[in-house]
Amino acid sequence: MTGRPVDHPGATRRLQPGRLVVATHNLGKLEEFRKLLAGHDVELVSAGELGLAEPAETETSFLGNARIKAHAASSASGLPALADDSGIEVDALDGAPGVYTADWAEGPGGRDFARAMTRTHDALLASGRPEPWTARFRCTLVLAWPDGHDEVFEGRIEGRCVWPRRGAEGHGYDPMFQPDGTAVTLGEMTLAEKNRISHRADAVRRFAAACL
Repeated sequence: MTGRPVDHPGATRRLQPGRLVVATHNLGKLEEFRKLLAGHDVELVSAGELGLAEPAETETSFLGNARIKAHAASSASGLPALADDSGIEVDALDGAPGVYTADWAEGPGGRDFARAMTRTHDALLASGRPEPWTARFRCTLVLAWPDGHDEVFEGRIEGRCVWPRRGAEGHGYDPMFQPDGTAVTLGEMTLAEKNRISHRADAVRRFAAACL
């Protein structure tokens, strides 16, 4: 089965069991989705595994870029596709890096989030804003079908930026972000612990409840 849609008037479009493309070339993100969707009757395959090209992310919002990735993967594969766009918004930096979170990691030698976290810390010091440096991770999921229909789901987690960074787990800004109500960063949590509270987990729960 290929995850063909089942439509109900006035309701969210649901998926039948089958293959679902995760529009990513990041193996860490694919594994995170597999853990989050374990127990659901979908077979996840990544855009990278299918050899699909990565589209240019030319929008200025999480929703815009997630839509680009989801529709590109669905159109190219002929399958439903799930894409996320996510990032960290730091209040003392007026919401930066936000949708440009991955861009802050770019530089000589490719993408390096240690460089991105250092750049963020330098910007926080330059801002003169006192701690706590409140922030949030946001995630926008888009589920797209080859006929052009899509569904949108949002997730977030509130917390603060800390320095020096702590932990070697996770990816991206995880070692710099301490969620509210915890004494550790996402980088100090196991994947199972992170998946209980993360912004992506929040969005995936909403997606699963509505579409699976």
